[in-house]
Amino acid sequence: MIATDASDALYPPIEPYETGMLLAGEGQRIYWEQSGNPEGKPVVFLHGGPGGGTSPWQRQLFDPEKYRIVLFDQRGCGRSTPHVSEPDADLSHNTTWHLVADIELLRRNLGIAKWQVFGGSWGSALALAYAQTHPEAVSEIVLRGVFTLRRHELEWFYEGGASAIFPDLWEDYIAPIPVLERFHLIEAYHRRLTDPAPAVHVPAALAWTTWEASTLTLTPDAGLVESMTDTDKAVAFARIENHYFMNGGWFEEGQLIANAGVLRDIPAVIVQGRYDICTPIMTAWDLHRAWPEAELVVVDDAGHSATEPGIARALVAATDRFAAR
Repeated sequence: MIATDASDALYPPIEPYETGMLLAGEGQRIYWEQSGNPEGKPVVFLHGGPGGGTSPWQRQLFDPEKYRIVLFDQRGCGRSTPHVSEPDADLSHNTTWHLVADIELLRRNLGIAKWQVFGGSWGSALALAYAQTHPEAVSEIVLRGVFTLRRHELEWFYEGGASAIFPDLWEDYIAPIPVLERFHLIEAYHRRLTDPAPAVHVPAALAWTTWEASTLTLTPDAGLVESMTDTDKAVAFARIENHYFMNGGWFEEGQLIANAGVLRDIPAVIVQGRYDICTPIMTAWDLHRAWPEAELVVVDDAGHSATEPGIARALVAATDRFAAR
């Protein structure tokens, strides 16, 4: 759900001209779609979460006359199969590096030589990981709400730091976890989210997802919370996120920022909400210091979500600028 003023910053809604399923191995089938101009500048959109899936409005971040817009649902979520909400869901083949390989396989299958890489939140981490692995395949990078899965980033939002800003919402987040297990909440949630009993994993998934959904915007957005807390979506979202966070994204600590020099010759824009509680500006700032060639745009009246008007305007300004390259 997009607020009216945010919608005003976006291009009109469009439908895909092509959809498909990428056979990615390990039984994974990845939903993908193309919209916009088949002869336009290729761009791949990397959604958040991990586990969030794509939404039709995300096509509207790009000029449909100038861009060939590629969206896909990462492993286990959205329209990709098998879906992680299924009882026998297996996450052993769902890691950052599986996703990086999926992106590259999709690029090759679509016959694209280079494409712009656009990622927000978890998608920014995936964009950095992909671009650092395949810089020759990347024409530009647009990032939003930078997140790199460093330990202190995870601890800030999932282990108690953000409770200083949202103490009321924090009480609901920790409610499913017994007091004696609250010293490490990511691990405590992992035990519940991987429990096969719906009576255990569904309430945990809803509490985890509601905490995140309720803190994404500068002011409350009940529609956004409702859209994210459908049971199947919430189970996939929480399970995949928690799986990635338990494993630190399969990164060495600080890896994505330490390796930013690889991207020095790739034009880039980083869009960051000043009051982003989920992925605080400290990470975007650290990335910008390591990669000063990337333009940092701080939106002073926004939190985390791309649905906020200032964030949406800054993202569209970036994609419009790069459309002409």
